[in-house]
Amino acid sequence: MSAAPSTRAPRRDATANREAILAAAAAALNEDIDTSLEAIAARAGLSRRAVYGHFASRDDLLIDVFTRGAARLAALLDPVSHPDARVEIALFGATLWAEVEHIRVSAALAVRGPHRELVGTALDPARERLRTTVQRGMADGTIRTDLDRETVTRLIENAAVSVLDEATRAQLSPATGHRLVMLAGLSAAGLGWREAGELIDATPELAFGEVQNR
Repeated sequence: MSAAPSTRAPRRDATANREAILAAAAAALNEDIDTSLEAIAARAGLSRRAVYGHFASRDDLLIDVFTRGAARLAALLDPVSHPDARVEIALFGATLWAEVEHIRVSAALAVRGPHRELVGTALDPARERLRTTVQRGMADGTIRTDLDRETVTRLIENAAVSVLDEATRAQLSPATGHRLVMLAGLSAAGLGWREAGELIDATPELAFGEVQNR
């Protein structure tokens, strides 16, 4: 009679090793997007063989890093809310920036690279929240109505990604990137640059320190 399959949880050290590999990969990729498995393993304090015990290939490791990060971001955006749709859009952008500004390079690769479809799927809940916000703003006249909802949603999303690219190129400070991602999103939503700046300055919830400490 064969033994019943084990239902025990993975050993704590195996789970800890996997988390260490993922953390090391996220950090290493931000420094060098072409970093090797050997470098990631060394950063995690493990052997290359140990990494292969958890991930069949470097590509599998990247997929896990990127999709986990995207799912975490979607979860962080879920509770973001404000009665003013414009402020809510700015809060979405600022929350995104607060989460990824320290990993700008790998975050930009995640949304633009070969795994963007998988990352996009993980971000679908956040995208749906943004659609709802855009629809609310269009209904009350605070968001542009010259374009359809899906187009405006994509423009706002793409504006945030463009800020990641610019922040990496220009080495923007965290505070500058925070303001720029809100301005870019509000511009895509149809606000003029002066109007967007005045809204940000007049809304305490959008201050740099406030969003970072949420």
